[in-house]
Amino acid sequence: MEKTKVLVKKLKKDAVLPKYGTEFSAGADLYACLAHPVSFCPGQTAVIPTGIAVELPVGTVGLVYARSGMATKRGLAPANKVGVIDCDYRGEILVVLYNQSEEIQTVHPGERIAQLIVSPYIPAFFEETDVLTDSLRGEGGFGSTGVR
Repeated sequence: MEKTKVLVKKLKKDAVLPKYGTEFSAGADLYACLAHPVSFCPGQTAVIPTGIAVELPVGTVGLVYARSGMATKRGLAPANKVGVIDCDYRGEILVVLYNQSEEIQTVHPGERIAQLIVSPYIPAFFEETDVLTDSLRGEGGFGSTGVR
């Protein structure tokens, strides 16, 4: 599989570049770049720096997702569910973790905190209209395709 180059700038000496766990991993792990552990209570969020900035190729977006083990075992996941890094953003990647568990959670320096997927996107332009084409689904919304 062909790989796309993404330039990564370390903003802090101890920062770790994103790494794939296996040859076929879709997401590259993002690491906490902290001077000391950060603890936060149930229902709270913590902004965790990664110490890196990226230069994504034009036409791609960085999507920051939860690490499944961290979410299921510790109840920690990105507060916004999926973070979006636009290809023209050059600031530090920050991961806002939400503690959805019932216990105080601690994130340690160098810990894997999220995963980054680089994906192409389709730019759109939006044109106003008075009429949309009909479809079988029509205006059926939430749960409408599961009703018999």
